[in-house]
Amino acid sequence: MKARLVLSREVGPNTRHFEFETAEEEPLAFEPGQFISVTQRIGDDEITRAYSIASPPRGNRFALCANLVPDGRFSPFLFHLQAGDEIGFKGPYGAFILRRPVSDSIMVATGTGIAPFRSMLHAKMRENQDRHFTLIFGVRHEEGLLYHDEFVSLKRDYPGFHYRPTLTRPPEGWKGLTGRVQPHALAALGERRDVDVYICGLREMVDELRLQLKAAGLDRKRIIYEKYD
Repeated sequence: MKARLVLSREVGPNTRHFEFETAEEEPLAFEPGQFISVTQRIGDDEITRAYSIASPPRGNRFALCANLVPDGRFSPFLFHLQAGDEIGFKGPYGAFILRRPVSDSIMVATGTGIAPFRSMLHAKMRENQDRHFTLIFGVRHEEGLLYHDEFVSLKRDYPGFHYRPTLTRPPEGWKGLTGRVQPHALAALGERRDVDVYICGLREMVDELRLQLKAAGLDRKRIIYEKYD
């Protein structure tokens, strides 16, 4: 399938939010949390990269969130796209979606691992207002808190949404959480074992937190994860 870039904007240092529109008139059907595979011929090679969809379903539009890897081959291509340029993609794919029935949930993200949670929260908060969602989002620096204002707004609009950003390198005067996401996820879990925990981010963080949650007695079926290198 083909999609045309509508706009892109910076959401963090070397991180951009891309809005695309498919060439099809039919809506792009996907479950919040799924990803697509983007393919482009670069030089003599055809390169494919997977990106979580960072937006809720809305007609034939979808959003991606990506970091620029200066020495990479694919992200510089994305970052040089101009409005009107096209990409080829396949999908959606993946089973990193909210379980049904929806339970109280803890969502743990680092970096661009926030993308599928943005999709889930914008799509599902309104229809699950009887549930509690806790988002623990970890980055190094405050300017790396992607979509921060959106999550602050969601926290204001939905009493059941709890937003807990944490920084490993906080600036002077930072009043939020500090340190890695793992201990904050365990603190949010507390004594409860009837919640689902969704994790998305770098492999090391995901694997470590999964082990900690299992050791704490959380059923492995309640640990839903997606990891990347």
